[in-house]
Amino acid sequence: LVAGWSMAGCQAYHWAAQFPEMVEAILPFCASARTSPHNFVFLEGVKAALTADQNWRNGHYDSPPEAGLKAFARVYAGWAFSQTFYRDELYKTLGFETPEDLLKDWEADHLEWDANNLLSKLRTWQTADISVNPVYAGDFQQALGAIQAKTIVIACSSDLYFPPEDNKIEVSQMQNAELRIYDSPWGHCVASPGNDPQFTRFLDSAISELLETDFS
Repeated sequence: LVAGWSMAGCQAYHWAAQFPEMVEAILPFCASARTSPHNFVFLEGVKAALTADQNWRNGHYDSPPEAGLKAFARVYAGWAFSQTFYRDELYKTLGFETPEDLLKDWEADHLEWDANNLLSKLRTWQTADISVNPVYAGDFQQALGAIQAKTIVIACSSDLYFPPEDNKIEVSQMQNAELRIYDSPWGHCVASPGNDPQFTRFLDSAISELLETDFS
């Protein structure tokens, strides 16, 4: 079983397509087999926020581009959770009294990151596509159709990165796949440990189901 959240879920798809006779089951959650155009554009936005800092110096910085890292965090926080998350003030369950408190916390967190490391991760995310390799030569449908693994794809109803609509298309072209949509206002961060205990149970149930499958 190969399972993963977000970019790790993208890797689960990749392994199943590259080694279809070896991987028996996968469970990607809040992920996709190929980064969608909308997802790509969102990532261009956070990238632009970071690289606009004059101290970034085209990647040759002598000290961290702190203004850019903070800007990255503020843009990113608007996409990590859903509109309903903010409307219903669910940030208070995380210990924040206002959205500004959450943003300041995200700023502090992102100041711990290296700017070029973040940009490298963004590039990996933006170019994610299980068909871009010598095996499938860019044929996305062929790559999806080659996956033999028993697959459960879990999507969050309000995930702004990996919406269920994208997963529906993927699952429809796979041999043995099922899409399960978890309804939650937590968006992509529904899978962050501790945010939504009910999601944890939802995920654990699917994992147990795959682990108990007899593949002999």
